[in-house]
Amino acid sequence: MKQFDCATLVPGVDQIIRAHTEANVVARAVDYLKTVLGEDGIRPTLVEEIRTRITDVPSADRSGRS
Repeated sequence: MKQFDCATLVPGVDQIIRAHTEANVVARAVDYLKTVLGEDGIRPTLVEEIRTRITDVPSADRSGRS
């Protein structure tokens, strides 16, 4: 399981996105940024910033938010 903590990219945003693959985490993060935060265009550099901040979910912490 992989996760992206939105606060690592957008301070003050309390959202953690989890999925089984990095690609799914990126897709969900981009969707979140577009719909919830009102981002119009997602630059390739932003996608790369998301990718660099994706971490593995410790096995004891896999029941959290998605």
